[in-house]
Amino acid sequence: QVHLVESGGGLVQPGGSLRLTCAASGLVLRYATMNWYRQAPGKGRELIASTNNDGATEFVASVKGRFTVSRDGARSTVSLQMNNLSSEDTAVYYCNTHWRGRDFWGRGTQVTVSS
Repeated sequence: QVHLVESGGGLVQPGGSLRLTCAASGLVLRYATMNWYRQAPGKGRELIASTNNDGATEFVASVKGRFTVSRDGARSTVSLQMNNLSSEDTAVYYCNTHWRGRDFWGRGTQVTVSS
Protein backbone atom coordinates (compact mmCIF):
# COMPACT_ATOMS: atom_id res chain seq x y z
CA GLN A 1 0.00 0.00 0.00
CA VAL A 2 1.36 3.39 -1.03
CA HIS A 3 1.37 6.03 1.66
CA LEU A 4 2.09 9.72 1.02
CA VAL A 5 2.58 12.30 3.76
CA GLU A 6 3.06 16.00 3.07
CA SER A 7 4.75 18.40 5.45
CA GLY A 8 6.20 21.88 5.48
CA GLY A 9 3.13 24.04 5.03
CA GLY A 10 2.40 27.11 7.09
CA LEU A 11 1.91 30.85 7.07
CA VAL A 12 4.33 32.94 5.03
CA GLN A 13 4.43 36.58 4.00
CA PRO A 14 4.12 37.61 0.34
CA GLY A 15 7.47 37.26 -1.37
CA GLY A 16 8.55 34.56 1.02
CA SER A 17 9.46 30.93 0.48
CA LEU A 18 8.40 27.54 1.72
CA ARG A 19 9.61 24.02 1.09
CA LEU A 20 7.08 21.23 1.09
CA THR A 21 8.09 17.62 1.40
CA CYS A 22 6.21 14.47 0.45
CA ALA A 23 7.38 11.30 2.18
CA ALA A 24 6.46 8.28 0.07
CA SER A 25 6.35 4.65 1.16
CA GLY A 26 5.09 1.49 -0.48
CA LEU A 27 6.63 2.26 -3.85
CA VAL A 28 10.00 2.59 -5.54
CA LEU A 29 10.40 6.31 -5.89
CA ARG A 30 12.83 6.22 -8.80
CA TYR A 31 10.19 4.48 -10.93
CA ALA A 32 7.30 6.73 -9.98
CA THR A 33 5.96 9.92 -11.46
CA MET A 34 5.23 12.20 -8.55
CA ASN A 35 2.82 15.10 -8.76
CA TRP A 36 2.00 18.14 -6.69
CA TYR A 37 -1.54 19.47 -6.77
CA ARG A 38 -3.13 22.34 -4.93
CA GLN A 39 -6.65 23.37 -4.12
CA ALA A 40 -7.39 26.98 -3.35
CA PRO A 41 -10.51 28.00 -1.40
CA GLY A 42 -13.59 27.63 -3.61
CA LYS A 43 -11.65 26.15 -6.50
CA GLY A 44 -10.95 22.73 -7.93
CA ARG A 45 -7.78 20.74 -7.45
CA GLU A 46 -5.04 21.84 -9.86
CA LEU A 47 -1.94 20.00 -11.02
CA ILE A 48 0.99 22.37 -10.58
CA ALA A 49 4.14 20.26 -10.84
CA SER A 50 5.30 16.81 -11.89
CA THR A 51 8.55 14.91 -11.82
CA ASN A 52 8.84 11.65 -13.72
CA ASN A 53 11.17 8.70 -13.34
CA ASP A 54 13.67 10.28 -15.72
CA GLY A 55 13.91 13.30 -13.46
CA ALA A 56 12.14 15.56 -15.92
CA THR A 57 9.89 18.18 -14.39
CA GLU A 58 6.89 20.12 -15.63
CA PHE A 59 5.12 23.08 -14.11
CA VAL A 60 1.91 24.92 -14.68
CA ALA A 61 2.50 28.40 -16.08
CA SER A 62 1.45 30.17 -12.89
CA VAL A 63 4.33 28.68 -10.87
CA LYS A 64 6.99 28.23 -13.55
CA GLY A 65 10.18 30.04 -12.60
CA ARG A 66 9.15 30.25 -8.93
CA PHE A 67 8.70 26.60 -7.94
CA THR A 68 11.12 23.71 -8.31
CA VAL A 69 10.77 20.00 -7.62
CA SER A 70 13.43 17.61 -6.42
CA ARG A 71 13.48 14.02 -5.26
CA ASP A 72 15.65 12.18 -2.76
CA GLY A 73 15.68 8.48 -3.47
CA ALA A 74 17.54 7.59 -0.30
CA ARG A 75 14.89 9.23 1.85
CA SER A 76 12.05 8.43 -0.56
CA THR A 77 10.91 12.04 -0.54
CA VAL A 78 9.87 14.59 -3.12
CA SER A 79 10.18 18.26 -2.31
CA LEU A 80 8.48 21.32 -3.72
CA GLN A 81 10.48 24.50 -3.24
CA MET A 82 8.23 27.53 -3.54
CA ASN A 83 9.71 31.01 -3.89
CA ASN A 84 8.28 34.49 -4.31
CA LEU A 85 4.94 33.39 -2.95
CA SER A 86 1.82 35.49 -3.36
CA SER A 87 -1.69 35.35 -1.95
CA GLU A 88 -2.73 33.45 -5.08
CA ASP A 89 -0.59 30.56 -3.91
CA THR A 90 -2.74 30.10 -0.80
CA ALA A 91 -4.10 26.57 -1.00
CA VAL A 92 -3.92 23.08 0.37
CA TYR A 93 -1.06 21.30 -1.37
CA TYR A 94 -1.27 17.58 -2.11
CA CYS A 95 1.22 14.96 -3.17
CA ASN A 96 -0.03 12.40 -5.69
CA THR A 97 1.19 9.40 -7.62
CA HIS A 98 -0.26 6.76 -9.90
CA TRP A 99 1.25 3.42 -8.97
CA ARG A 100 0.33 -0.01 -10.30
CA GLY A 101 -2.95 1.20 -11.70
CA ARG A 102 -4.12 3.20 -8.72
CA ASP A 103 -4.07 6.82 -7.70
CA PHE A 104 -2.73 7.68 -4.27
CA TRP A 105 -3.01 10.98 -2.41
CA GLY A 106 -1.63 12.47 0.73
CA ARG A 107 -3.86 14.36 3.13
CA GLY A 108 -2.41 17.69 2.12
CA THR A 109 -0.66 20.55 3.84
CA GLN A 110 -2.02 24.08 4.14
CA VAL A 111 -0.05 26.98 2.70
CA THR A 112 -1.27 30.46 3.56
CA VAL A 113 0.37 33.52 2.07
CA SER A 114 -0.62 36.64 3.95
CA SER A 115 0.87 39.71 5.53
